[in-house]
Amino acid sequence: MSDLLERLRGRGWRMTAQRRVVAEVLDGDHVHLTADEVHARAVTKLPEISRATVYNTLGELVSIGEVLEVSTDRRAKRYDPNAHRPHHHLVCAQCGAIRDVHPAGDPLADLPDGERFGFVVSAVEVTYRGVCPNCAGA
Repeated sequence: MSDLLERLRGRGWRMTAQRRVVAEVLDGDHVHLTADEVHARAVTKLPEISRATVYNTLGELVSIGEVLEVSTDRRAKRYDPNAHRPHHHLVCAQCGAIRDVHPAGDPLADLPDGERFGFVVSAVEVTYRGVCPNCAGA
Protein backbone atom coordinates (compact mmCIF):
# COMPACT_ATOMS: atom_id res chain seq x y z
CA MET A 1 0.00 0.00 0.00
CA SER A 2 1.28 3.47 -0.83
CA ASP A 3 2.28 6.02 1.78
CA LEU A 4 -0.55 8.31 0.65
CA LEU A 5 -3.13 5.51 0.90
CA GLU A 6 -1.86 4.62 4.38
CA ARG A 7 -2.09 8.25 5.52
CA LEU A 8 -5.63 8.57 4.12
CA ARG A 9 -6.77 5.37 5.80
CA GLY A 10 -5.17 6.52 9.04
CA ARG A 11 -7.24 9.68 9.03
CA GLY A 12 -10.44 7.77 8.24
CA TRP A 13 -10.93 9.26 4.78
CA ARG A 14 -13.80 7.53 2.99
CA MET A 15 -12.06 5.41 0.35
CA THR A 16 -14.26 5.11 -2.73
CA ALA A 17 -12.94 3.38 -5.85
CA GLN A 18 -12.40 6.77 -7.49
CA ARG A 19 -10.50 8.23 -4.54
CA ARG A 20 -8.37 5.10 -4.30
CA VAL A 21 -7.39 5.31 -7.96
CA VAL A 22 -6.42 8.98 -7.67
CA ALA A 23 -4.30 8.20 -4.60
CA GLU A 24 -2.66 5.26 -6.40
CA VAL A 25 -1.83 7.45 -9.40
CA LEU A 26 -0.16 9.98 -7.10
CA ASP A 27 1.97 7.34 -5.39
CA GLY A 28 5.74 7.44 -5.78
CA ASP A 29 8.82 9.60 -5.51
CA HIS A 30 9.13 12.82 -7.50
CA VAL A 31 5.48 12.70 -8.55
CA HIS A 32 4.30 16.11 -9.79
CA LEU A 33 1.38 15.44 -12.12
CA THR A 34 -1.13 17.91 -13.52
CA ALA A 35 -4.81 17.19 -12.93
CA ASP A 36 -5.13 16.15 -16.57
CA GLU A 37 -2.21 13.73 -16.19
CA VAL A 38 -3.81 12.28 -13.05
CA HIS A 39 -7.06 11.84 -14.97
CA ALA A 40 -5.34 10.20 -17.96
CA ARG A 41 -3.61 7.68 -15.69
CA ALA A 42 -6.71 7.11 -13.56
CA VAL A 43 -8.82 6.29 -16.64
CA THR A 44 -6.48 3.39 -17.46
CA LYS A 45 -7.29 1.89 -14.04
CA LEU A 46 -10.93 2.96 -13.76
CA PRO A 47 -12.35 3.90 -17.21
CA GLU A 48 -15.52 5.49 -15.83
CA ILE A 49 -13.74 8.06 -13.61
CA SER A 50 -14.66 11.58 -14.65
CA ARG A 51 -12.40 14.58 -14.95
CA ALA A 52 -14.62 16.40 -12.41
CA THR A 53 -14.13 13.60 -9.88
CA VAL A 54 -10.36 13.79 -10.31
CA TYR A 55 -10.38 17.58 -9.88
CA ASN A 56 -12.66 17.35 -6.83
CA THR A 57 -10.54 14.60 -5.25
CA LEU A 58 -7.33 16.56 -5.82
CA GLY A 59 -8.97 19.61 -4.25
CA GLU A 60 -9.99 17.57 -1.21
CA LEU A 61 -6.50 16.09 -0.85
CA VAL A 62 -4.98 19.57 -0.96
CA SER A 63 -7.50 20.98 1.52
CA ILE A 64 -6.79 18.24 4.08
CA GLY A 65 -3.02 18.69 3.66
CA GLU A 66 -2.24 15.29 2.15
CA VAL A 67 -1.16 16.63 -1.25
CA LEU A 68 0.63 19.86 -2.12
CA GLU A 69 -0.43 22.05 -5.01
CA VAL A 70 2.75 23.17 -6.77
CA SER A 71 2.93 26.16 -9.11
CA THR A 72 6.44 26.60 -10.45
CA ASP A 73 5.70 28.77 -13.46
CA ARG A 74 2.82 29.72 -15.74
CA ARG A 75 2.14 26.09 -16.56
CA ALA A 76 -0.64 24.01 -15.06
CA LYS A 77 -0.61 23.36 -11.32
CA ARG A 78 0.94 20.08 -10.29
CA TYR A 79 0.11 17.83 -7.38
CA ASP A 80 2.79 16.51 -5.04
CA PRO A 81 1.98 13.70 -2.57
CA ASN A 82 5.16 14.39 -0.62
CA ALA A 83 3.27 16.69 1.75
CA HIS A 84 4.69 15.50 5.04
CA ARG A 85 8.42 15.72 4.39
CA PRO A 86 9.74 19.26 4.01
CA HIS A 87 11.42 19.68 0.65
CA HIS A 88 12.12 22.10 -2.17
CA HIS A 89 11.77 21.71 -5.92
CA LEU A 90 14.29 21.59 -8.75
CA VAL A 91 12.61 22.62 -12.02
CA CYS A 92 13.85 22.32 -15.61
CA ALA A 93 13.37 25.67 -17.34
CA GLN A 94 12.96 23.93 -20.71
CA CYS A 95 10.72 20.88 -20.26
CA GLY A 96 9.22 21.65 -16.83
CA ALA A 97 10.42 18.43 -15.16
CA ILE A 98 10.27 18.71 -11.36
CA ARG A 99 12.33 16.82 -8.78
CA ASP A 100 12.04 16.95 -5.00
CA VAL A 101 15.26 17.98 -3.27
CA HIS A 102 16.19 17.87 0.40
CA PRO A 103 19.14 20.21 0.96
CA ALA A 104 20.84 20.33 4.33
CA GLY A 105 20.16 23.28 6.58
CA ASP A 106 17.17 25.43 7.33
CA PRO A 107 16.30 28.06 4.70
CA LEU A 108 14.28 29.96 7.30
CA ALA A 109 17.40 30.33 9.42
CA ASP A 110 19.21 31.77 6.39
CA LEU A 111 16.88 34.79 6.34
CA PRO A 112 18.46 37.48 8.53
CA ASP A 113 16.20 39.28 11.00
CA GLY A 114 16.80 42.54 9.13
CA GLU A 115 15.34 41.01 5.97
CA ARG A 116 12.14 39.80 7.63
CA PHE A 117 10.63 43.32 7.84
CA GLY A 118 8.66 42.36 10.94
CA PHE A 119 7.08 39.31 9.34
CA VAL A 120 6.55 36.21 11.45
CA VAL A 121 7.62 33.70 8.82
CA SER A 122 5.89 30.33 9.04
CA ALA A 123 6.95 28.59 5.84
CA VAL A 124 9.54 28.70 3.08
CA GLU A 125 9.15 27.60 -0.52
CA VAL A 126 12.36 27.31 -2.52
CA THR A 127 12.48 26.54 -6.22
CA TYR A 128 15.79 25.85 -7.90
CA ARG A 129 15.73 26.37 -11.67
CA GLY A 130 18.05 24.97 -14.26
CA VAL A 131 18.18 22.58 -17.19
CA CYS A 132 17.72 18.84 -16.68
CA PRO A 133 20.17 16.31 -18.16
CA ASN A 134 17.72 15.35 -20.93
CA CYS A 135 17.34 18.95 -22.12
CA ALA A 136 21.02 19.81 -21.63
CA GLY A 137 22.01 16.92 -23.89
CA ALA A 138 19.60 17.95 -26.66
